[in-house]
Amino acid sequence: MNNKLIGKNVLITAGAQGIGESITRHFIDNGAHVAIHYFSSAETANQLKEYATSKGQKAIVIKGDLTKESDANAIVEKTVEALGGLDILINNAGSLVARKLLGEMEAEFWHKVMDINITSMMFVTKAAAPQLAKNNNSSIVNLASLAGRKGGHPGSLVYATSKGAILTFTRALSTELGPQGTRVNAVAPGLILGTSFHNTHTTKESADATTAGIPIQRAGNADDVARAVLFLASEYDGFITGATLDINGGVYNM
Repeated sequence: MNNKLIGKNVLITAGAQGIGESITRHFIDNGAHVAIHYFSSAETANQLKEYATSKGQKAIVIKGDLTKESDANAIVEKTVEALGGLDILINNAGSLVARKLLGEMEAEFWHKVMDINITSMMFVTKAAAPQLAKNNNSSIVNLASLAGRKGGHPGSLVYATSKGAILTFTRALSTELGPQGTRVNAVAPGLILGTSFHNTHTTKESADATTAGIPIQRAGNADDVARAVLFLASEYDGFITGATLDINGGVYNM
């Protein structure tokens, strides 16, 4: 139980599937009030809301397309209205969409993936920053990826590029928002099995080959990431900002 999170108001984008669902559950279990953004996972989002309210905590589910600035603004507005404020933002939304090599790349696909992974993050953060500034201390955690460090597997060129941009976005934003009392950090997960991302885009053979090269001899799971996100989020009054925490079992470090 992280006592720092009791009563804190948290917005989690894409908070009802994969890693996002685990992050949301961990925040609920640690006493936070949650705003759960979703795009297509309405059933799970509502189940998470019911779980939070059963524990006596406030919760709201909000559907939206974060690549539209109007939707991003509305999601933050509804969060503040329902919860009474905003202490922590978790920028979890993102997708590889499909694997395409450079020779197959169309401008439309490039822009689509960049918009899903980084432009949407900018929209939500821009809307949330003034609300976070109303607190003496607040926190943002961005979901990057090991692909942003290493470049990813073939076909993930635009995805890896966008995730690398999140690493820089995190560092730059930590400098910009530091004076208002907002810490900005990121996590970079490696192979995290049991999520729709890898179920869709990673073959068993590829997962097995990657796992064989992980020093601790196992793939990660969503809870591994959620625990790290909660740690960084709970440091809203701490001294960690502009950092990226790598969660990959030691397969890559720097």
